[in-house]
Amino acid sequence: MTDRTDHPKLSRRATLRAALATATATTGVLAAAASAHGRADDPHPPGPTHRRPRTGALNVQSAVRTLTVGDVRLTYVVDAAMELDPAGFLPAVPADHWREHPGDLTPSGRIAASAGGLLVERGRRRLLIDVGLGGNVLDPSLGIARGGALLRTLRALKVPERSIDTVAFTHLHTDHTGIGFLRDDHQATRPAFPRADYLVADREWGPFWRREVTVGAPSWDEFMVPLSRVVHRFDDGDEIWPGVRALITPGHSPGHTTYVISATGGRRILVFGDAFHTPAQITRPDWPSGPDTDVDVVLQARRTLLASLTAPRTLAFAFHFGDQAFGRVVRDATGTARWHPVPARALLPHPVRLT
Repeated sequence: MTDRTDHPKLSRRATLRAALATATATTGVLAAAASAHGRADDPHPPGPTHRRPRTGALNVQSAVRTLTVGDVRLTYVVDAAMELDPAGFLPAVPADHWREHPGDLTPSGRIAASAGGLLVERGRRRLLIDVGLGGNVLDPSLGIARGGALLRTLRALKVPERSIDTVAFTHLHTDHTGIGFLRDDHQATRPAFPRADYLVADREWGPFWRREVTVGAPSWDEFMVPLSRVVHRFDDGDEIWPGVRALITPGHSPGHTTYVISATGGRRILVFGDAFHTPAQITRPDWPSGPDTDVDVVLQARRTLLASLTAPRTLAFAFHFGDQAFGRVVRDATGTARWHPVPARALLPHPVRLT
């Protein structure tokens, strides 16, 4: 990894506390069920009702779910609810596909696509991959969205912002960068995670900083300029955090990055960002997404990813797969790749209502 600033890296003991979290009714965050395993050292031990892990539905917004793989704990810290318009966001997907799979769509006929950050915990350290939509607005031609719950969700989980030591971005689109920076009482911009290194691929940073990318780009003054003061850039294959390596999978954006998380027992988890927006694209990787900046390149990246995703002992995390964020890719008897969600403990219900 190539550091461009002297911003120090911090490793501190996070104060891990238990239990049921309660938030305001306006955010929709309610006290929820048990943690993933209920070990004595678990930061979210079981509440009064110990529910078994389960998988959610594809056509609803994601719950705040957690999954432990070996020595790594993963938690989807949900920030936003999004419903994507099938024709506007995925124009390459034939209308017949949705008619044949009505259960893939919400009652309004859209694609449920939550946004947020993936909290990765190993030992005493905490990495957050992406930071949700925040107050950003989705182009109406693409769908509807409402965000801004990321920090409230973290607090409900008893995870202080100051305990995050690293923030890494899969890419710099607005629904992945929303809570990167905040305004203080004097209207000065400050990092939302004050003790964290902020990391982005060099191949992603350059085109956005030169303003060569306009589709999905975050605010210049609210995000790009403050990020320029603290950013650390890395290259393909760099270890950006203990046991986490960057795999550049471009096409959706110039330096779009998949993070490969290694866990004990030879297991690994691929966090593939927006290389896929719906499980249908895993089965049909030739169906690009509307916001992809280079279709030919993203299709090549998908071929690379599918080879890795179908390898043994490999799981994956998807930001926008409804309430099926954790899963694995399995090839059937015909060789067709399919998304199989895996059970993950629901700690909290989805924190945002669109209406």
